[in-house]
Amino acid sequence: MHIKSEPPILYFGTPVVLISTVNEDGSYNLAPMSSAFWLGWRCMLGLAAPSKTTQNIIRSGQCVLNLPSVAQAAAVNRLARTTGSNPVPAGKQQKGYRYVREKFALAGLTPLPAETVAAPRVQECPVQMEAGVAAVHPVAADNPLQQGRIVTIELRIQRVYLDTSILAEGHTNRVDPDKWRPLIMSFQQFYGLGPQVQPSTLAQIPEALYYSPDIDRARELAV
Repeated sequence: MHIKSEPPILYFGTPVVLISTVNEDGSYNLAPMSSAFWLGWRCMLGLAAPSKTTQNIIRSGQCVLNLPSVAQAAAVNRLARTTGSNPVPAGKQQKGYRYVREKFALAGLTPLPAETVAAPRVQECPVQMEAGVAAVHPVAADNPLQQGRIVTIELRIQRVYLDTSILAEGHTNRVDPDKWRPLIMSFQQFYGLGPQVQPSTLAQIPEALYYSPDIDRARELAV
């Protein structure tokens, strides 16, 4: 039986992303989020407009999307309820956030240089993606109470780095889903993926048929 319900959030399960950006003074910011999805070599992020990460991405036009595995759950937790904004915005104060300048040190994570952006990669994350901003879109512009509070940012992926431990045998451009165990956020709780339920019909389509022109564009970027 189904009943009408009004849950305050609708986070039914999405991967955690650690977004690294550069602050105005050149220091690094690192923030966890889970409102993200990918289409080809494009990524859509849903972010609070006043957040430091959002401001840094829009100002600089770039960031790095680092995908933690279940092994990095503790590091992600250490970043929870921290912000790079000083003073801490009122909304985040209410939720118990505190200002932290050295996010990498707090999390126990290691910054690595990127090739096409100034923001660093996170060494411990098995997946790292350098990205540039393609567009910024307002969310909930039809509601005066929410106007200007949320944005979606369309990113164009420029470099992808994969740890060899998650690659399919004999492949350099294909992830083995039996080896990749992303950290999943579901209703504010951490989960991992279990074993395959059954083979997917979509898996019969060769991955090469999804090749994106953005890959060619990314190759043209100078190192």
